Amino acid sequence: MEPSEVQAGAATELLAGDETATVEISDEQLRAVVEAVIYVTDEPLSADQIATALQQPAAKIGRVLEELTAEYNNSSHGLTIREVAGGYKMSTKPEHHEAIRAFVKNLKPPLKLSLAALETLALIAYKQPITAPEIMEVRGVQGAGVLKTLADRKLIATAGRKAVLGKPMLYRTTKDFLVQFGLKDLSELPTLKEFEELGRLSMGDDAETPEQPAGEVAVQQAEPSVTE
Repeated sequence: MEPSEVQAGAATELLAGDETATVEISDEQLRAVVEAVIYVTDEPLSADQIATALQQPAAKIGRVLEELTAEYNNSSHGLTIREVAGGYKMSTKPEHHEAIRAFVKNLKPPLKLSLAALETLALIAYKQPITAPEIMEVRGVQGAGVLKTLADRKLIATAGRKAVLGKPMLYRTTKDFLVQFGLKDLSELPTLKEFEELGRLSMGDDAETPEQPAGEVAVQQAEPSVTE
């Protein structure tokens, strides 16, 4: 077994761990385990989550995260650790996105979103919570199929019902949306004008191609994770 696999296994066991156990760990080991935990988990982890799981003081974990973040910002690393959606996640550095995107394209077909889906997602992101009739009023077309596609890909979720006649369902973006687009929170969204321009650029000049890779939009807008 490779050392990295041993480290990742230890991290997973600690996260799952025995709440009654007292964890004694050196600073060097703690640093290695925190690094492994961030690497092996799909969801961004907050400092408090890591501290609780590893039974360590929150201040100590915060200090370790700061050290790791600074270390990975060094140009010798192709990866970075940054705060995304309220937690810490490891991802590739933006200066390497073009090379990595070309590599990933050669591995498997990219996940695609239609222009209609991108328009709907933009409306929900900026106007949330918003109902299907309100989306239709702006776009001028029915969009039940588009909403289902976005929900299936976990980019949007329901947010209760609006207190008006008929009580239509409200929609909002999800944590997966923040992760997919590399956003710490919704305040990091580009302006509507920037979003529309990015959508046009990512669609390209080929009018016969109705869909575009969602991952490419994420790369152009922010810093997506390409660690999977």
